[in-house]
Amino acid sequence: MKIALDPYMIRHLSLPELCRATAELGYDQIELSPRADFLDWWVMPRATKDRMAAFKAAMRSHGVGLASLQPMYRWASPFEDERQWAVRCWKKAIEVSVEMGCTLMVSEFGRGASTERSVGERPGANPKEMCEAAWFRSMDELLPILEREGITLSVEPHPEDWIEQLQPAIDIVQNIGSKALRLSYIAPHTFYYGDDMAAMLREAAPLLAHVRVADTFNHKKSSQLRYIVNPPGSTQVRVHQHLDIGQGEIDWNLFFQTLGEVGFDGVMSSCVFAWEERAEDSSRFMRSEMQRYIDQYCKPQG
Repeated sequence: MKIALDPYMIRHLSLPELCRATAELGYDQIELSPRADFLDWWVMPRATKDRMAAFKAAMRSHGVGLASLQPMYRWASPFEDERQWAVRCWKKAIEVSVEMGCTLMVSEFGRGASTERSVGERPGANPKEMCEAAWFRSMDELLPILEREGITLSVEPHPEDWIEQLQPAIDIVQNIGSKALRLSYIAPHTFYYGDDMAAMLREAAPLLAHVRVADTFNHKKSSQLRYIVNPPGSTQVRVHQHLDIGQGEIDWNLFFQTLGEVGFDGVMSSCVFAWEERAEDSSRFMRSEMQRYIDQYCKPQG
């Protein structure tokens, strides 16, 4: 198992400084989420050859590896020009991943079209079946490239995506049947995924390549009043957190126990966003807590 840090809370650091900080915080792997100087949101990768070379040199110098890269593009947009642009960006991101020697890319199923176009140009442009059809068209183009390059793509349902629950995502990945396509389980999205975390993890286990660890509250509890939004009863709001372990309502003993039972051996990342003002303390705490649970529940078999 690789234990990685998603360094989003310290993204102000340069890539070489990021490698130093990651090692000092107790991690030997980086899960590089979107940042303006490498893989930025929605646009062509900004990772220049010189920047990639400096990043690789810094990783070697500080003894850290690149566990995963996270591109974010509108590959499920019903607007064909947006989808084609997303696929073009994806192809470049795959080239970056190959150059960096990173064999795992992670991303979300996608929210469909850009907000500006789905609200302004064509209201209601994101019906789930159209987003699904667009995503499958993108997979038709990208999976052969990923398979050829030996890269695994791990996808996650996300609150507000065209697919939010875990079980149908499992069906989709299974039915595609590509060795290059796997599944992520994002712990702070648990209460959108379904009601039985252990059962979901067990069902996903044969496909599970990647998990993210952060805590959250169960928005469905207390008569769905964990969060109060106005106007009441809004169907558009998706609320969750990425908190330190123990600050929410995830059953962490059950989470790690189930991962141990199914023999999970992929990438596990600390993915806390809530505490930029105490990013170092949070990251150190998460590394220690993840290791404590791993030692308790995920010991190697045999």
